[in-house]
Amino acid sequence: MATAKPLVCVVGATGVTGKSIVDGLLKSAKFSVVAFTRSSSSPKPDVETMRAKGVEIRHADLLDGVEKLKTALEGIDIVISAVTALSILDQKDLVRAAKEVGVKRFIPCDFGTPGAKGVRMLLDDKLKIHELVESLDVPHTYIDVGWWMQVYIPLPARSAASPQLKALANIVCGAGDAKLLVTNLHHIGDWVARIVDDPRTLNRSVMVWEDEVTQMEALAIAGSISGEGAAFEASRTSIDRETFEKMAFDAAAAIAADPSDFANHITQSWAEYVISTQFLRENTLENAKALGYLDAQELYPDAPSQSLEEFAKEFYALEDPGLAIAR
Repeated sequence: MATAKPLVCVVGATGVTGKSIVDGLLKSAKFSVVAFTRSSSSPKPDVETMRAKGVEIRHADLLDGVEKLKTALEGIDIVISAVTALSILDQKDLVRAAKEVGVKRFIPCDFGTPGAKGVRMLLDDKLKIHELVESLDVPHTYIDVGWWMQVYIPLPARSAASPQLKALANIVCGAGDAKLLVTNLHHIGDWVARIVDDPRTLNRSVMVWEDEVTQMEALAIAGSISGEGAAFEASRTSIDRETFEKMAFDAAAAIAADPSDFANHITQSWAEYVISTQFLRENTLENAKALGYLDAQELYPDAPSQSLEEFAKEFYALEDPGLAIAR
């Protein structure tokens, strides 16, 4: 008699990371997949696409409260959260509900870069969720993925993306000589499917990465492969640490005055990420291992892994690489 596949619930399944995770789980053929969506989102194309792929849709919201979330989690073996940055602390009742129904593994929304408390507000919020998970003794795995390759190299002139977005990856942070772990966004789900199927990763942190390159190395790769190296260099700007620190401080002050201003949340988060990765050099394999992470490449040496150069060849061959995140 065939054994039923583990039932995995993905929260935030219509976001870019969530979509990658759903696709990776389905491609592995080892899991049955459930997605939580608000009832108002049920008719949306992204939800219909998941249904067509065989994903079970359950109507639930992080703010429904523990009792309703317990009902929504009925029969779930593994919970994977890929919620938005503004919803990180809203995972608390989901953790409590997962504990009460006996979920076998809970993966909170991390999927970023490693680091220490007190540098990034967003990471501090994620660590509060870790503390709750561990205080309730919920079986868990924490997964980080470094920086997305999709936003590490500049967009070509033909992209219809906004000038602001085009400029973002062409800003040199300090000397641009800090090594960064990078991963193709669309491969995250493939790694996650392996990790949640592996007993070695239970109650551990795992670092997913595909390449480790400095910003200047990344810009050189981008210029060579895109054929737009001279244009990139002509429009390139450089920003020092003090400017990023002021940017983060001013955004935090603006958020304190008006927490609903989404633009300031983005500014603060980006500035603090740059301080962490480019100046404190926290997004390195050496640092991840020092913090106790397992190395995904060591765990799964047979997993397909892509260098930034290989990714760039695919990226610049697209009609509009600016759409690469959304697909």
